Amino acid sequence: MLVSRGRNPSAGEILSQLIQAKGLRDRVLTTLGLLLLVRLGIYIPVPGIDRVAFQDFIARGGQLIGFLDIFTGGGISTLGVFGLGILPFINASIILQLLTSAIPQLEDLQKNEGEAGRRKIAQYTRYVALGWGILQSVVFALILRPYATAGTPDLVFVIQTAVALVTGSMVVMWISEVITERGIGQGASLVIFLNIVATLPRALGSTIELAQSGDRSTVGGIVVLVLVFLVTIVGIIFVQEGNRRIPIVSAKRQVGGANLLAARQSYLPLKLNAGGVMPIIFASAVVFLPLTIANMANAPWLIKLAGYLSPNSSTPWVYALVYFALIVGFSFFYASLTVNPIDIATNLKRTGVAVPGVRPGSATALYLSSVQNRLTLLGSLFLGAVAIIPSAVESATQVKTFQGLGATSLLILVGVAIDTAKQVQTYVISQRYEGMVRQ
Repeated sequence: MLVSRGRNPSAGEILSQLIQAKGLRDRVLTTLGLLLLVRLGIYIPVPGIDRVAFQDFIARGGQLIGFLDIFTGGGISTLGVFGLGILPFINASIILQLLTSAIPQLEDLQKNEGEAGRRKIAQYTRYVALGWGILQSVVFALILRPYATAGTPDLVFVIQTAVALVTGSMVVMWISEVITERGIGQGASLVIFLNIVATLPRALGSTIELAQSGDRSTVGGIVVLVLVFLVTIVGIIFVQEGNRRIPIVSAKRQVGGANLLAARQSYLPLKLNAGGVMPIIFASAVVFLPLTIANMANAPWLIKLAGYLSPNSSTPWVYALVYFALIVGFSFFYASLTVNPIDIATNLKRTGVAVPGVRPGSATALYLSSVQNRLTLLGSLFLGAVAIIPSAVESATQVKTFQGLGATSLLILVGVAIDTAKQVQTYVISQRYEGMVRQ
């Protein structure tokens, strides 16, 4: 096959590599097989639970559990041994990321210890995931205790349920790491991607049934909602791939005698949405948590107070304003953790690289900080709009079949699909150049 070194691989070239290249084919098959194993584990039931009563609890107002159920592919609502899924590992990763910015020893491991330091942080993440999984399993078992079948002692029920859930979560974490090492893509992200995709057939089936049994206004509402989702996906791709390219130049260098290498110009990319999907996840958890606690406490006044933060309340604008403000706030918080203008300016000065028209050092850090703040503001406003608009359209059209498949799910689906496609393209390009070297 004749290929051009100056372009990305075409769909035909990727398909050819999948068929002919044993390495890529094995990686894809390994990934698909392990993801299938994750799905099968969701349908292995945790014993001793009245599932009908628990479904009624979720329908009555377990909104946080319903939100988390999307990321487990229905594992929480079906009460499978993989019910917690990858959630403890994701939470542990977030905790370690926050601690790395706060604890100098962890920051030194990440920045100065190279691969060995990253392995230590990965090991710490596993330990935190185990501890967090035990905590979540015990809390979840206590939530499930009123729905235990008759004849099971409370202590025995809590212990056996917690052990089953935390064991399943650790197995899913191990599978995700195997996918990252021996498959294609980032394992934890692909597990979440699969779980979200698994909820699509049910939503599509319910939408088709609603369209067949509804009137013209219902069909029109479904069409409007689908168009909003498509426009949202296009906007997400644009923002996820968008970045500000700041020009930087390197100083002239002397090589050998009096020869000078000319100054080279390149670009420093700053992402428009540095926080990705994390601000929406944090904001959603904060919004839904008070209502879930109120339902667990069974206090009428607390339920009424927390009801103002529900999208289905009589004052949805309160929910929208609080949700939007939380997304903007968490966007700035997460951007401050992922992008450090002072470190970037120090590294640029150390390597003899500068931004044209800006003095190296503190002036460069101040300039990068101002640019990053403007980008974060634009990205956070977009995230807030993406999070609110689909819910507003659902309320206006009264089409609730896609409820739950909101901005967070769309951002994850688009982001993981883009990253995985780039990894496949990178592998195909590497095979292309290996073939040229052999020739």
